[in-house]
Amino acid sequence: MQIPSKSRILFVIYLPWILAECLQFNPVVSYFTSWLGSFIVFYFSLISSFKYHSLDRPIKHQILRPIVLIQLIFAGFMCCTSIFYFMDHMGYEYFTNVDLRDFQPGEQTQLIARCQRISLLAHSTLVAGIILQTKLYPVSQYKITITNRSFLFKFCIIAYTSAVLIGYIPGLIQFRYMLICISISISAYILVKGLVKNHIVYLFFGGCIFVLNFMNATLSGFKESIIINVILLGFLAFPYYKKTILVLFIPCIYLLLYILPTFTTIIRAQSWIQGKSNETAREQAYQTLLNEENDQKIIDNNWEFLTNRFSETSMFTTYLKTVPQQYPYYALDILINSCYMIIPRIFWEEKPDTERLAMERVYRSGVAQRSSPVSAKTRPVTDGYLSAGVTGVFVYMLIYGMLAQALCNLSEKLFGGYQLGCIVIFNSIFQQLWRGNTLEFMLNNIFYGYILMLVIHFVLKQTKSLQRLYENHTHHSFL
Repeated sequence: MQIPSKSRILFVIYLPWILAECLQFNPVVSYFTSWLGSFIVFYFSLISSFKYHSLDRPIKHQILRPIVLIQLIFAGFMCCTSIFYFMDHMGYEYFTNVDLRDFQPGEQTQLIARCQRISLLAHSTLVAGIILQTKLYPVSQYKITITNRSFLFKFCIIAYTSAVLIGYIPGLIQFRYMLICISISISAYILVKGLVKNHIVYLFFGGCIFVLNFMNATLSGFKESIIINVILLGFLAFPYYKKTILVLFIPCIYLLLYILPTFTTIIRAQSWIQGKSNETAREQAYQTLLNEENDQKIIDNNWEFLTNRFSETSMFTTYLKTVPQQYPYYALDILINSCYMIIPRIFWEEKPDTERLAMERVYRSGVAQRSSPVSAKTRPVTDGYLSAGVTGVFVYMLIYGMLAQALCNLSEKLFGGYQLGCIVIFNSIFQQLWRGNTLEFMLNNIFYGYILMLVIHFVLKQTKSLQRLYENHTHHSFL
């Protein structure tokens, strides 16, 4: 087996960005070079002979590690979705009648192309950070010793029950969502194992819990909670049903992107604004989607979502206009504010509201008005740029990638390897790393997620579910 080379892959993943920078004199060509550059980085880091990944298992059985899962979701959202905004900027809807010869680029085109180049740099640097922390042969200090296959069932139920109870305890609410994510991940894992092994108990338990969580997500009014469930199930099933998942992926994503903008808008209008029950709001959303008279409304909502909400480019261009031309870089201010947010409110009653603090830079640059009810918080690439320009993006995303892989390494080390450590613990507790969030929320999530991970590890050790490798205990497979 050929040993992968870190230096070789770290060199080639920056070639698309270098080429896009050289072509910036033509913003349209530079944009498309940057946009296609992310797909080239995907190829180099995931498929080509240059790829660098752990050798403890085939690549298809480690796709929930950061190099695959986080890269595809983060870069797919940050870099690839801008195509809709760019095509809309050129005057075309749904890519109809596209003829670039009729388009005359202006200042906004230059800004969009620059945004895409910065996003490509962020993508390449994220991958670089992940690779720098990737171990060819991950080490586990502990192994699961339980032979009873009800372990996962109990873990799933206890995690969800704990989440419900924690919701009533002030000061511990930040752990609630992480525990719910653990129960969802376990249920999806059990469901897939049930399908693979044709085990009726796994199918029934995993299917029931997963469907209940999915139906609950449809009541939330948030698109992300629905999409995350679909992504999780798809990634877990991919190693066993590769062709089926690849065939279903495009139509499934198309269907979600087509219906979710209208579906969630109705949920929010009916439930959040008019005060109707979530079930009534969901029923109204179903009726709207099934009514053929609403087809044009659905299409318009869909294109508005794809161009202005699915992509961060519109907001990013505004930040490029105002920083540092009108306002100086934030330097370490965002990081310092994020550290303040870690302090529990029980110890600091006057602690600023995290949402309001994060929205201040949104208001400052004119991305949204204070009177507007929208939440348009910055994402990691934007936070990096606002802190120190392109240099800030490079430093931020390098640390982001290194931290994501380091946390995954630690999870696998403490929880007996890939299945429990990566699939369940890492991708549940640190799920915000999939897409990223404003730094005030991200740092808080990572800090308290780390604490929760250690608590779970301690509990499993005390119940003899985990034992150190050097102790004389028989090791059994996760399922």
